Amino acid sequence: MGGSQGASGINQAVIKSLPFLHGVPLQVIHLSGARDERLVADNYGREKIPAYISAFHHRMEEVYSAADLLVARAGAASLAEFAAFSLPSILIPFPYAADDHQTRNAEIYARAQAAILVKESEISGELLARKIRELIESPERIRNMSVNSLQLAPKNAAGLMVTTMEKYTTHEARL
Repeated sequence: MGGSQGASGINQAVIKSLPFLHGVPLQVIHLSGARDERLVADNYGREKIPAYISAFHHRMEEVYSAADLLVARAGAASLAEFAAFSLPSILIPFPYAADDHQTRNAEIYARAQAAILVKESEISGELLARKIRELIESPERIRNMSVNSLQLAPKNAAGLMVTTMEKYTTHEARL
């Protein structure tokens, strides 16, 4: 997935990885963005790799609940969702994000061993396929990454939000 607009860089890397993924037991959900949806679908069909391709999905909890591994960008909101769903990932940060913040976000997850960071400038189809294959062939590593991902989820997030809101509401009431 590449976010609500899709990510052509990720789509291209995945397309180039497909010939190297034959024989790997995969079921793919690929959220491509509207621009690349047909191109992505055609490539999965040509390679005979089972996949559900959609431009976008409005109920991401369904996608996250079905996933064992994500290939995605590294936006803060998405990473928080990945952690909440305890999902390991291969992160390919958007290289043109302001101050390269997506790379810094991804580095936090990589250091915590919840994700593998691959820069878009360094990715090839073969490299992405190798990373996917290595993870799929190592269920113990996937489990460990999943546990590590969950550790990055904020504890008591709703309570923290209420406390913060009360603090500012009380402050505003005094003014």
